[in-house]
Amino acid sequence: MTPTTPSAFIILAGGHLLVRADQMTGMLRHVAAVWLQATDTGAADYDPATVLTLATQLMEVADEIDAECIALMPPHDEDPSEDGGDGAEDGEAPNGEAPR
Repeated sequence: MTPTTPSAFIILAGGHLLVRADQMTGMLRHVAAVWLQATDTGAADYDPATVLTLATQLMEVADEIDAECIALMPPHDEDPSEDGGDGAEDGEAPNGEAPR
């Protein structure tokens, strides 16, 4: 049997797709960097002002996603084992869904 790499995506019922936040922010920053590099080296005939604006927006979205994820983290002085250790909020199942 050959080992398989777990998928970076989770497909939920109804077709919704989940992607790890660090992978999404990394992709956004990578696309911005590629656009900027292609413009700087003359490899693409893009308008530099437009590329800079778009790249800046992509990096800002990545920063916002990072900030939102950090805001979801418990404080460092909080012991996760005190709330049951499953990471779930009160009245929430460990997987983040409402209990049934």
